[in-house]
Amino acid sequence: MKAESKLDINLSTFNGKTIAVLGLGKSGLPAAYALKKFGANILAWDDDVYQRDAAKKQGLPLVDLNNIDMKGVSLMLLSPGIPLAHPSPHPVVNKAKMAGCEIVCDIEILARAEPNAFFIGITGTNGKSTTTALIGHLLNKLGKKAVIGGNIGKPALTLSSMGENGIYVLELSSYQLELISSPTFNLSVLLNISPDHIDRHGSMEGYISAKRRIFSQKSKTIGAVIGVDDSICRDIHRNLSKAEKPVIAISAERPICNGVYVENGWLIDDRYKSKCRIIDLSKVERLPGLHNAQNTAAAYAAVSLILNKNAAKLREVADSISDFPGLEHRQELVAITNGCRFINDSKATNANATARALECNNNIIWIAGGRAKEGGIEELNSYFSKILHVFLIGESANEFAQTLEGKAPYTISIDLIKATENAIELAIKEDKPCVVLLSPACSSFDQFPDFEARGKTFRDTVKNILGNRL
Repeated sequence: MKAESKLDINLSTFNGKTIAVLGLGKSGLPAAYALKKFGANILAWDDDVYQRDAAKKQGLPLVDLNNIDMKGVSLMLLSPGIPLAHPSPHPVVNKAKMAGCEIVCDIEILARAEPNAFFIGITGTNGKSTTTALIGHLLNKLGKKAVIGGNIGKPALTLSSMGENGIYVLELSSYQLELISSPTFNLSVLLNISPDHIDRHGSMEGYISAKRRIFSQKSKTIGAVIGVDDSICRDIHRNLSKAEKPVIAISAERPICNGVYVENGWLIDDRYKSKCRIIDLSKVERLPGLHNAQNTAAAYAAVSLILNKNAAKLREVADSISDFPGLEHRQELVAITNGCRFINDSKATNANATARALECNNNIIWIAGGRAKEGGIEELNSYFSKILHVFLIGESANEFAQTLEGKAPYTISIDLIKATENAIELAIKEDKPCVVLLSPACSSFDQFPDFEARGKTFRDTVKNILGNRL
């Protein structure tokens, strides 16, 4: 994201304030630039020299925050990728805390700058990107003024100003949520919680606590949507269901009285006098599998709260679900040749997310590996019978090989390009339809800067090798 992108958010309330910005990546650099444009005194720093060089080219003043007195700083904008507390705070974070400096992320700045806009927050261990994009898609198709951002798409302070008639649809990671201090959300969506990012939150309890911050809502909240297909979220729903505003339970696995759920492939709304069948999800090609059934139920429930039981508009929602284009790197269909489908699921950075892709497919040639999360791929054991071969990459290759030993054939390919070449060679030899699936069950940081770069490498390699076959 270039800092000189169009800046539409009015940040004049920060004029004259001294703001430290630690981390000049995707969100930090445009935020620093935007605040500077509106008169803030910016002290920008990144421990990475390449990020500092990029900031310098944008005319941002660089100050090594490790070597300054933070007492004169009124606010510190922290990149969500930099540890706030665990496994240990960044030294500058400690300095800021000791100086009594408030530490926030760009979402907090956006909320303060746009107090009259309507904010929808979406979080969960898995599915939040698709749900965010689907909510934005549905609202725009219904003629609402809505924009998506946050942990997906554009950074917060490069979004358009929405004003009191507009809606921000924001995907939120646990890292971002722990840096939001104001009651922000008019409508909150929590999809699911499973073990993830434990190193950054110190414990599972710390991770759950960060996710629960999505419910620090504005006084003008209209309700919440909570997935109840895992025990943690069921407990959260139980605790919140006594709230004055509606808290809609959604499920992809079981009927929910007075909720929204999926049964025999159909999205069902059970909040009215009779169970209302909304859409047959088995016919929606871009939203395959139970996980996307949960995402769709959540998006529908959220939009229905905004529509306030407008039956005519709710009928339009079904048509809009059908033409949702899907997202890059989330079970993205890259190519089909000779009955073999090539799927880029690079966003699957943990075993739980990969399970959702394995569940949707058969005769799988699986590319997996990277920097493993706690537990590795042990929980995927029940899917190994669906796998023709596994090509392993990255730091976790040897660890995953031990898990697969005697259960599924595998090859250690080390890097993604080699693994993709190996997978294509095997797929061409197959005499039955198969799926070449990149679903790493790992973060990308051992070999790539992010999951997008990993997914693009897979996509480009497939297209370069297959060439005229496509």
